[in-house]
Amino acid sequence: MSAEFPPTARGRTRPEAGTGHEAGPRPEADPQPEAGPHPEAGPRTASGGRPKAAPHPEAAPHPLPGLHLKAGEAARGPYAVDIDPERAGWGYSSLRVLELAPGGHHAFDTGDSEWIVLPLSGGCTVVVDGGEEFELLGRDDVFSGVTDFAYVPRDAYVGITSDAGGRFALTGARCELTLPARYGAASEVPVELRGRGNCSRQVNNFAAAGTFECDRLIAVEVLTPGGNWSSYPPHKHDECRPGVESELEEIYYFEIASARGTEGVGYQRVSPSGHGRGTDVLAEVRGGDAVLIPDGWHGPSIATPGHAMYYLNVMAGPGEEREWLICDHPEHGWIRDTWPDQPVDPRLPLYDAPVGDV
Repeated sequence: MSAEFPPTARGRTRPEAGTGHEAGPRPEADPQPEAGPHPEAGPRTASGGRPKAAPHPEAAPHPLPGLHLKAGEAARGPYAVDIDPERAGWGYSSLRVLELAPGGHHAFDTGDSEWIVLPLSGGCTVVVDGGEEFELLGRDDVFSGVTDFAYVPRDAYVGITSDAGGRFALTGARCELTLPARYGAASEVPVELRGRGNCSRQVNNFAAAGTFECDRLIAVEVLTPGGNWSSYPPHKHDECRPGVESELEEIYYFEIASARGTEGVGYQRVSPSGHGRGTDVLAEVRGGDAVLIPDGWHGPSIATPGHAMYYLNVMAGPGEEREWLICDHPEHGWIRDTWPDQPVDPRLPLYDAPVGDV
């Protein structure tokens, strides 16, 4: 997995290519402090030390209740959603959702993971190691526009402040390399229209492989108009087959648009592929829900008529290359052959990336 930016001495070096799929023991997660009250984190002290970051409760007393996590079921400490490798029972992928009141502040240590701070609603300021600062304009909500974002490396101390308040996704992945902290402009996010007909959807490829440099993290946003199916045909990425299929753990985080005062719902299917845990999920999903996909054929993701569906995909895995290679379900892949004869849903794109940032 080559990096566009040179790693610094803070990160572990990657094992040499060709040493096999399991190139060595997985690095242990940094130990977490005991749970306790959430302190206010501020700038560095006069002596040059860093103040105490918000504590992250230990994973053991707070196991996740399943693979479909309804809103609130994955909450922990300051986070409305807190999914990490220990709680999920896998090796790499993480997702946190942080809600800040106006003037709110939160600080955390990145530990052994790289992270992207992605505004779901509102804007914020991100400060890395008391120095580099990124002002994120954000957006009103996930259905209103593409957002800018900030990448923060492993082994760093990060502060997030929001003058007006907002909700912020922290997408993470355990990694070895330490890449530079940097800003991702909304105007540089590729907006892709994928599928045709009632399989049409919009993909905001803000941290897709080959789009924005990370060590292991892959993350995209998908928007599906009401009545359409996305993540279709069902596909999987649970085996390491070089050049054919990647092995990636995945988290789906959902927001559903309300309409005429009615809360929206959607549906998510994951079926066993014969690999891994035999994951089998059929879930009615609502705003704030998450679905964990350690393996299996996933899709469709179904948006009910009148209610657009948003989901944030977070992926990472052990592969030597950071790439998204999928395998279609053999019983359903034929649907792609019908797409050239159908138009893209005229409701798409819901919005485009802005031309330049203001």
